[in-house]
Amino acid sequence: MVDQTPPFAAPAVPRPLLGLALDRLRRGIVPGLALTGAIAGCAYGVRLAPGLGVASPLVIAIVIGMVFHNVVGTPAAASPGVKFALRRVLRFAVVLLGLQLTVAQVRTVGLVGFGIVAATLACTFFLTRWLGRLMGVEARLAELIAAGTAVCGASAVIATNTVTRGSDEDVAYAVACVTVFGSLSMLLMPTLLPWTGLDAHAYGLWTGASIHEVAQVVAAAFQGGQAAGEFGTVAKLSRVMLLAPLVLGLGAVALWKARGGSAAGQARPPVPWFVFGFVAMVMVNSAGLVPADLKATLVTLTTFLLAVALAAMGLETDIGKLRRKGLRPLALGAAAWLFISVFSFILIAAFANG
Repeated sequence: MVDQTPPFAAPAVPRPLLGLALDRLRRGIVPGLALTGAIAGCAYGVRLAPGLGVASPLVIAIVIGMVFHNVVGTPAAASPGVKFALRRVLRFAVVLLGLQLTVAQVRTVGLVGFGIVAATLACTFFLTRWLGRLMGVEARLAELIAAGTAVCGASAVIATNTVTRGSDEDVAYAVACVTVFGSLSMLLMPTLLPWTGLDAHAYGLWTGASIHEVAQVVAAAFQGGQAAGEFGTVAKLSRVMLLAPLVLGLGAVALWKARGGSAAGQARPPVPWFVFGFVAMVMVNSAGLVPADLKATLVTLTTFLLAVALAAMGLETDIGKLRRKGLRPLALGAAAWLFISVFSFILIAAFANG
C-alpha cells in the first residue's frame, strides 16, 4: 500500500527582520517626520520672501506648525513621528551644533570679553527666574524664557526643555518671546550705535553678549562694519558654548531634588547625555578633524534638523492654551531683554571699550 501521507510542509519562512523593521518605521515615525520635514522646508521657502531673509527658519517652522495644527489639525498617524522629532531629532541636532564652535574662537574673545559674556548670561538667567517668581509666571515657563534670553534663543529654549520639561505651549511662548525681543535688538542696536560711544570691537561684543539668536546677532553686528560683525559672531558663538554647562547644571539640580525626595522630583529627571555629545563635537571641531566642505554641509543640516524639531513643537501646540497664559510671561520676556541689553552695555563700556 502506497503511503498517501503528504510530505511534511516546509515551515513558512519568517519575514526578514529588516523588512519588519522598515514596515514598522513606515507605519510609525515616517508620516510624522515627513510632515515636520515638509514644514521645515516651507520655512526655508518663506525666508525667500522680501524682508524675511533674516528671519530664523526655526521660528518660521514653529509658526507654520502651530497654524497647521490649529487650523487643519495634526493627523493621528503623524503623532509618533512628531514625538520622535521632538526628542531624538532635537537631541541629535544639538549635538551637531557643537561643530559650529571651537575653543580657539572662544580664545579670540579674550578673557575680559568672555568674562562679560559669562557674567551677562549668568545674571540674566538667574534674575529672570527670580523675576518670574515675583510676577507669578509659572516656574517652567520662566526658566525657558530665562534660558532663551540668556543663551541663544530658540535653540536654548528647546535644549533646556529636555531638563525643565515644560509643556509644548511653554516652549512656544518662550520661543515667541525671544524672537520678538531679539528682533527688536537687531533693529535698535545699529540705530543706537552712533550714540553709544562704542568702538567696533565693543559694539560687536555688545551684540554677541545680548542679542538672542545667532542670525539676529549677525544681522545687527555687521551694521557696525566688518570688524564688528566678525567679533560679534564669535562672541555669540562663545555664548552658545555655555549652553552645555547650563543644561548640565539644571539637570544636576533636578536630579539632586529628585534624590532628596521633593514633591517636584518624584519622577526621575532625564540626564541630558546629549550635551556631552555637544561638547565632544566642539572638541572634534577644535582639532580640525572635520573637512571644511563637510562642516558647511553639517551646519546647514543642523539648522534644518532644529527647524524640523520646532515644526514638531508647533504641531503639538494649542493656541488656546497659549492665550490662557496671559501677558505676564511676555512682560517677563521684556524685562529680561531690557536687563541683558543694559547690563551687558554697562560692563562693556566699563571694561572693554577702547
